[in-house]
Amino acid sequence: MKTSLLYGKGELALDLPDDAFVVEPPTQHAMTDPEAGVREALDSPIGTPPLKEMVKASDTVAIVISDITRPTPNHLLVPLLIEALDHVPHENFVIINGTGTHRDQTVEELRGMLGDWVVDHIEIINNHCDNYDELVNVGDNSFGCPSWLNRRWVEADFRIVTGFIEPHFFAGFSGGPKGVMPGIAGLETIMTFHNARMIGDPRSTWGNMDDNPLQAMTREINALCPPHFMLNVTLNRDKAITRVFAGDLTEAHRQGCEHELEHAMVKADRRFDVVITGNSGYPLDQNLYQAVKGMSAAHKIVKRGGTILMACECSDGIPDHGKFAEILAMADSPQALLEMIEEPGFAMLDQWQVQKQAVIQSWADVMLYSTLSDAQARAALMEPVHDIAETLQTLKARYGEEMTIAVMPLGPLTVPYVDD
Repeated sequence: MKTSLLYGKGELALDLPDDAFVVEPPTQHAMTDPEAGVREALDSPIGTPPLKEMVKASDTVAIVISDITRPTPNHLLVPLLIEALDHVPHENFVIINGTGTHRDQTVEELRGMLGDWVVDHIEIINNHCDNYDELVNVGDNSFGCPSWLNRRWVEADFRIVTGFIEPHFFAGFSGGPKGVMPGIAGLETIMTFHNARMIGDPRSTWGNMDDNPLQAMTREINALCPPHFMLNVTLNRDKAITRVFAGDLTEAHRQGCEHELEHAMVKADRRFDVVITGNSGYPLDQNLYQAVKGMSAAHKIVKRGGTILMACECSDGIPDHGKFAEILAMADSPQALLEMIEEPGFAMLDQWQVQKQAVIQSWADVMLYSTLSDAQARAALMEPVHDIAETLQTLKARYGEEMTIAVMPLGPLTVPYVDD
């Protein structure tokens, strides 16, 4: 059976046994005219008046976008928002790049994300989660931390959050309120959102929105300084828009999540010895930190003691910013990492990603096909591989000739599950 994984800006061809289980939902067709689809959604939104009617010409308008690690079509959504608000002077807009704890984007990266016209005509800022001069505490919350959000967001007369909706490995689904929290939040608030108790809660998982503590926290903090309007989309394997969800934050996001639940969650009838996955290609597979999402999706259907073969290009390395690599180097096994992170008082940037990775690696081995060096892969407690077909033959010595295989061509854009 011939198939392929999304990998970097292309695909990685695979030739697998005919009985390999392919984890892929029905094809989602791209909208034939996405610009028209977005315009229609802005004119006839869910639960709000048309966008243009909500904004006065004198209003200052803040638009939050996803950063470069997400495939949100900002180059399409942002110009259409500005077009819909053509009665508002350009100097009244500010675009806030929702970096969370990630690095700033360069001007050239912003041009790639938004297009030249937006960069040349509209003010754009990166959120700096550790610069409290740029943040405002908008009030108390029930999670025991200050609710720090970007000052330009808080002070704007009208607030718009954009993004795209996909299953998320601990928040249930992305998009909606996550654009604001943690996208433009302060570090102290983000660290609480990602602490060991929150991440380790079994309700913090793929597709769960009902009693997920992370969703509860992001909704609570959004309510302290809410978006007046949301514009989210869903995407297919080609990163093309399939549906548009705009309007009221709660209702529009709920409808988008229900759509993705139907189209992205796939049931398997068993667990497998080997699960082969990617990380849905660029931009999500540009570093190993983000690859934990693909591993987590594969974890849902791999046997205990099985193997996850992870293909992630890692064009941006591990990366070299944040504390992900540093924490991985602080213990020599996944179990030791978990015990360290779960110690009362332990708090480091990026610990949540290491915690999720360690949980996965305590269940199954992870092998990595990437552009990282072998030393880098081993430092991340993974075994490097250079030929997936050859590696599968080697794994037969461990699991036998009847070795079972599943493959996830879209990585975490599809989330499998099994009734254990």
